[in-house]
Amino acid sequence: MIKRHEVTGRLSKVLVANGFAFLSGLTAQNRDGDVKAQTADILAQIDEYLREVGTDKTRIAVANIWLKDIAQFAEMNEAWEAWVDRDQPPARATVESRLAHDKILVEIQVQAVV
Repeated sequence: MIKRHEVTGRLSKVLVANGFAFLSGLTAQNRDGDVKAQTADILAQIDEYLREVGTDKTRIAVANIWLKDIAQFAEMNEAWEAWVDRDQPPARATVESRLAHDKILVEIQVQAVV
């Protein structure tokens, strides 16, 4: 069984299937901040979406992070390291990529066990 949350016609923000929650790539709701602020914004969204489907960040299996500028890796990591459970971190990849809008500095997608 597949359960979709916040279906837009183009995508589902969250899809739950086979014991996993798959979150779409998320960007900051407030795009006026720097990469650290945008990352913190996204991580708060992740917390909320995971809570809504009955799981949390300690059950994230994998995270994919896209940065507009890889030179901002350290600033993104400041927000990530303040948020992630250091005893239960997920597998993670971070790459530089062109993103959908000039003001988007970071996009994060996660998959978690429900």
